[in-house]
Amino acid sequence: MLQAGIIPVTPFQQNCTILFDMETKHGVVVDPGGDVEVILQTVQENGITLEAIWLTHGHIDHAGGAEELKEALGIKIIGPHKDDLPLLSRLEDQAKMFNVPMAVRNVTPDRWLDDGDTVSFGDHSFEVFHCPGHAPGHVIFFNREQNFAHLGDVLFSGSIGRTDLPGGNHQQLLDSIRDKVLPLGDDVGFICGHGPGGRIGDERRTNPFLKGI
Repeated sequence: MLQAGIIPVTPFQQNCTILFDMETKHGVVVDPGGDVEVILQTVQENGITLEAIWLTHGHIDHAGGAEELKEALGIKIIGPHKDDLPLLSRLEDQAKMFNVPMAVRNVTPDRWLDDGDTVSFGDHSFEVFHCPGHAPGHVIFFNREQNFAHLGDVLFSGSIGRTDLPGGNHQQLLDSIRDKVLPLGDDVGFICGHGPGGRIGDERRTNPFLKGI
């Protein structure tokens, strides 16, 4: 059984997510934006073995702790799409821009992801969709077997990702939601980068940012 646990990290209260198998206790961490010592303590206390780091995109609150966590555990960083290389190579500059009081290191992924790729751990396979708009290289992860998606900062409960940061594009984000997220299906439950998750169908019906798309 696929399980998900959320660890709010950094001053941005980003949803660092641990996806793991309930039986084997092996899994991955999605978007370790910072507070790496808290992430390490949490997985240790719960007996979880992390196999990889998955990144949805290259903003500091999602990727700022990835290199430190990789070094601590000896695991690979997978994703996002290569279009986020400019963001990942300037994470330290992002920290200065946002005046973030935490240790941040630039990130070089071990594997870039493309639309149509798959990533997995154990028996759990996730389809990868490139969803630019919030960030040029943003990707989402979809587990078809359990109708579950990790949407990063593409779609929130009642909102959508901001597009006023470098590389953001509002129309591109709406196109990504229309063409990639909504077709996953109304019954799909999701975790997002900030705040509570939800179901895609509820967002289709009630999210004011999706009217008319």
